[in-house]
Amino acid sequence: MTTLPSGFARARRWLRDHPLAFDATLAFCVLIAMICGSFADPGKGHGPTFGTRTPEVFSVLLMVLAASALVLRRRHPMAVLAVTGGLTATEYIFMDPPAPVVMSTVIALYTVASRTDRPTTWRVGLLTMAVLTVAAMVFGSTPWYSQENLGVFAWTGMASAAGDAVRSRRAFVDAIRERAERAERTREEEARRRVAEERLRIARDLHDVVAHHIALVNVQAGVAAHVMDKRPDQAKEALAHVRDASRSALNELRVTVGLLRQSGDPEAPTEPAPGLAVLDELVTTFRNAGLPVEVAGADRGPKLPAAVDLAAYRVIQEALTNVRKHAGAGARAEVSVVRVGVTAEITVLDNGRGSAARRPGTENGGGDPADGSGTGAPDGGGHGLLGMRERVTALGGALTAGPRYGGGFRVHAILPIEARTGEPEPPGPAAVTGERR
Repeated sequence: MTTLPSGFARARRWLRDHPLAFDATLAFCVLIAMICGSFADPGKGHGPTFGTRTPEVFSVLLMVLAASALVLRRRHPMAVLAVTGGLTATEYIFMDPPAPVVMSTVIALYTVASRTDRPTTWRVGLLTMAVLTVAAMVFGSTPWYSQENLGVFAWTGMASAAGDAVRSRRAFVDAIRERAERAERTREEEARRRVAEERLRIARDLHDVVAHHIALVNVQAGVAAHVMDKRPDQAKEALAHVRDASRSALNELRVTVGLLRQSGDPEAPTEPAPGLAVLDELVTTFRNAGLPVEVAGADRGPKLPAAVDLAAYRVIQEALTNVRKHAGAGARAEVSVVRVGVTAEITVLDNGRGSAARRPGTENGGGDPADGSGTGAPDGGGHGLLGMRERVTALGGALTAGPRYGGGFRVHAILPIEARTGEPEPPGPAAVTGERR
C-alpha cells in the first residue's frame, strides 16, 4: 500500500524528471491565485474585502497571457520576465484597481535570479522593481505610499534575493560535489602511482640481487671448469663459492618476492633488509670471487635510516658487480663510506682497464653505455647505473659515475641522512657521462 509520504516523493521525482510539466502546473496554480486575488477589493478600511468586485475581461486576458508565459520560464527566462513585466505594467496603467498580474512577474524574476549571475540579478531586479513600483504609484488611484504599492517593491525585491540565494546554494553544492569527485580521482591516481613506485623498487631489488650473485656464480663456475682437471681442490673451493652465492641469491630473492605476498599469507619474510652492517660479508663474497676489495673507510656512526642504509648497500653491491664484470683482469676495487654533515658519501673506485666495448668514449659503439646501446658490447647493456641513480635520487641524493683520470672507474653517491621520498628526478649532465652499464 502506498503511503502519503512515498506518494509525494514519487510525484516530486516525476516532476523533477519532467520540468515542462512542472512549469505548466506552476503556471496553472499562479493563474488560479491571480484570479482569486482579482476578486478582492483593497478597500479603504480595515483590509481587503472579497466578493465586492469582479475582474474585467481585459484583466482576465492579461492574467491568462502572463500565466501562459511562465510555462517557458526555464527555456527563455529573460523573455518571460519581459513579457510578464510588460503585462503587469499594462495592468497598472489601464486598470484601477489592478488585478494581481504582478504574481507572474515575481515568479519570472525569481527564475532569472536563480539562473544568472549576481550582477545580472542586481541590474534586472532593480530595473523591474523600479518600473513596476513607479507604475503602481503613478497610475493607481491609491496614495503612492499605500501598502499595495510598497508590496510591489517588497515582493519583487524578495524574489530577486530568493533566486540569488538558491543560485548560490546550487553553486556551493556543485563545488562540493566537484571537489569530492576530484579528491576521489586524485586518491585513485595516488594509489596507482604508489603501486608503480613499489613495483619499480622491487624490480631494482631483483636486478641487484640477480646481477650480483649470478655474476659471482658465473665467475666461480668458469674457474672451476678451468682448473677441474689439474687442481681439483681449487675447483672444489670454487664450487663451494658457487653454492654459497646461489644460496644467498635464493635467500634474497625469497625476501624480495615475499614483499608481494598478502598480509595474511603464510611464510611471510621476517629477515631484515641488507645494509651496511653486512658490508664485510658482501666484500668477502667478491674477494672469494677473485676481486681484491679494500674498504678504505667504513662509517661507524649511528645506524643510517633504513632506506638510506639499503640504498648505500645496493650502490656498493652494484658497483662492485660492475667492476668484477667489466674492469678486466687484475683490477682492484676500493670502497669508502663517509659521513659529511647531514649526508653519507659512498665511493667505489677501481683501477681496471676493461674492454673497449665496455669503456666509455671509445670507438666501439656510439650509444650510451648506461643502456647498452653501444654496438660493440658483446653481451648487451644492463640497467645497473640507471637503477642506482633512480634509487639515490628517490631519496633526494645524487649519483655520478665515470672514468677516472689515469684509468679505472669511479662511482660516487651522496645520500641525505634524513631520507625523503618523492618522484625520481632526471639525472643531470654530470651523472650521465662515462657510465659503464
